[in-house]
Amino acid sequence: MGGRESELVLLDENGIRCDGRKVDEPRRIMIKAGGLKNADGSAYIEFGDNKILVGVFGPRDVHPKHMSNTDTGILRVRYHMEPFSVSERKNPAPSRREIEISKVIKEALQPAVILDKFPRTAVDVFIEVLQADGGTRCAALSAASVALADAGIPMRDMVAACAAGKVADTVVLDVNNEEDQAGQADMPIGYMPNLKKITLLQLDGVLTPEEYKKCIETGIIGCKIVYDLQKKALHDKYFGSGGEQ
Repeated sequence: MGGRESELVLLDENGIRCDGRKVDEPRRIMIKAGGLKNADGSAYIEFGDNKILVGVFGPRDVHPKHMSNTDTGILRVRYHMEPFSVSERKNPAPSRREIEISKVIKEALQPAVILDKFPRTAVDVFIEVLQADGGTRCAALSAASVALADAGIPMRDMVAACAAGKVADTVVLDVNNEEDQAGQADMPIGYMPNLKKITLLQLDGVLTPEEYKKCIETGIIGCKIVYDLQKKALHDKYFGSGGEQ
């Protein structure tokens, strides 16, 4: 009975989800490149009700110097949720989850950035989550890629990110907060479309081999939608116009 109730809430008989979307439809996405005067590059993203700001600084000298690499530049990422970003005030101190997501985003970005021309330097990526609504790591990763490109950091490709998941025994695109809490699986994916390379793949939940394959295919479709908006955001900053789906 409980499963049936959750199915009624999360996915109705017409295949419409709890927020009115179809199974293959992402939330509203808006990406803007630039905006922070003091950063070398920046970006702002609204992904559903997520609101995230990213600032990039560097390449710049590493302090303390012993942390530098004589062969290449290093990438440092800090993902931080503001105390007011969630309904119950969050402790401003870094949580284990924030430390984990910082590491995940850094590792997803590393295949994209080319830092061997900047030895002994660091590129710092500061991610501030102003409002959280499920899928912040994908939204933050997508915005960080735009901010890095805006800063002029050499990149093999931008990393676009979107989650797929399983809700009421159905694979869906772009899991929202309610689906993340009550659904059966959540799979964040980071993808470089030009290189056809996945740089982030996590799974929370249980999927059959067929569902696993379909989740990856669905997530990559979402990543390509995000990628078009990332390119549009950069184009709009430097050549003019809007950046929304």
